Amino acid sequence: MKEIKVLFTYKSVDAYSQRPLEEECLRSITEVDEGIKLYVADLSVCDKDQDSPAKQEFENFLKEAEIILGHRMPKNLVKRAPKLKWFQAMSAGIDLLLNEDFRNSDVILTNMSGISAIAVAETALSLMLALSKNLQRCVEQKQQRLWKQFHPQLLNSKTLGIVGLGSIGREIAHLGKPFGMKVIAVEYSTLPASKTKDVDLVLPPDRLPELLAESDYVVICLPLTPDTKGLIGESQMKSMKPNAYLINISRGHIVDEDALGKALKKNWIAGAGLDVFSAEPLSQDSELWSFPNMIITPHIAGFLADYNQRTTEFFCKNIKRYIQRKKLLNMVNKKKGF
Repeated sequence: MKEIKVLFTYKSVDAYSQRPLEEECLRSITEVDEGIKLYVADLSVCDKDQDSPAKQEFENFLKEAEIILGHRMPKNLVKRAPKLKWFQAMSAGIDLLLNEDFRNSDVILTNMSGISAIAVAETALSLMLALSKNLQRCVEQKQQRLWKQFHPQLLNSKTLGIVGLGSIGREIAHLGKPFGMKVIAVEYSTLPASKTKDVDLVLPPDRLPELLAESDYVVICLPLTPDTKGLIGESQMKSMKPNAYLINISRGHIVDEDALGKALKKNWIAGAGLDVFSAEPLSQDSELWSFPNMIITPHIAGFLADYNQRTTEFFCKNIKRYIQRKKLLNMVNKKKGF
């Protein structure tokens, strides 16, 4: 029986609240096949520069590892793991993993695309509802014990513009439709018609200005790549309606935050809802905290109480395919970054 060495990596000291897999999850992985040998490594301990018994044990396993399941990548992975064939990312976003050596290697990369699609889409819709109903004003008035009525807006009959039509973008379209919204989207790859059934109009990337000009709510759902970094800047925000809102639930670097601050000050747009930022956690002295027409959530859109269980189930399904020499699910084009 062939032995398959699988390494699970996480980082206990990290901005993204990583957690080790529970014993039940670890057991599920080893039960997929009798040949699986699993090693668990906390990179904040095992991947330090100084020598220690834990580091040496980790180093020895890494040299033989065939598969890695991880939140983060060990330093100099390609050089230190010569037998590595496949890296299963524990997240949908993989921009933090794609250094040049890994991008140019033969190691297969898969991600968890779709695992949190509903959760992220619900957050996007929640931000849209909160902005349209001005719930921040209600919270402030409650704190002041102030009863002052105003006129909230409707989502019904508004245009929802989705930038990126992956699993999250499609789920947002699916949620927007029952609210009576017109849904348009810019898609960066070719999708079959069945995957765009909730979208009234699908546009190519060069028609992004058209989407921005027509939409009442613009939701960013793109992966972070060299092509999407800084995609939404000053000129894009100037082209939006003055009563439109910008929602970002993908990656902070896609939106120019300085330009966003200017857009909010000069009323180029009506407001924004952000779950992601270029630097996280968001600095306490960031100007973005001060805007009353902006809602901030601390990068929690994709958080699920049972996230580890869901990702373990997906990984077990994928490792079965690996053993059976079938095409893996959620394979990432490392050159494109998605």
